[in-house]
Amino acid sequence: MAVVIAFDFGLKRTGVAVGNTLTGSATPECTLTSKDEQPDWDGITKLFKEWQPSQIVVGMPTELDGSESPLTKAVQRFCNQIQGRYNIDVYQENEQFTSIEASRRLKQLRQSGRKKKVRKDEVDKIAAAIILENWMQKNAFS
Repeated sequence: MAVVIAFDFGLKRTGVAVGNTLTGSATPECTLTSKDEQPDWDGITKLFKEWQPSQIVVGMPTELDGSESPLTKAVQRFCNQIQGRYNIDVYQENEQFTSIEASRRLKQLRQSGRKKKVRKDEVDKIAAAIILENWMQKNAFS
């Protein structure tokens, strides 16, 4: 079994999910808040110490036609920084529509009436879980 951490990187918030290649499952973990558009490296280091992942997956934003989005370069820089700081393999997974799917899942859960508003930090960590689920499916971990 290998532990994999996935990131849905953003300039304001980064959603985090943790997965298990044995079961092919992913669980939303937390949402880290960026400071001055810089990742929360202390928070990321704590996650690495706690989970000791063997691989990292980062959602890569692209436009519908496959071209780079305005955030693509920042995400590539984040991937390079993760690889450099933690000496770990970093894989990229298309993140198109993951936030939309995460919002949809949250709204379905909320139909029970307990909470009405969908918070962005919740969407981010669920989007990270979807990114990880998609990556594991493509790589035959499920």
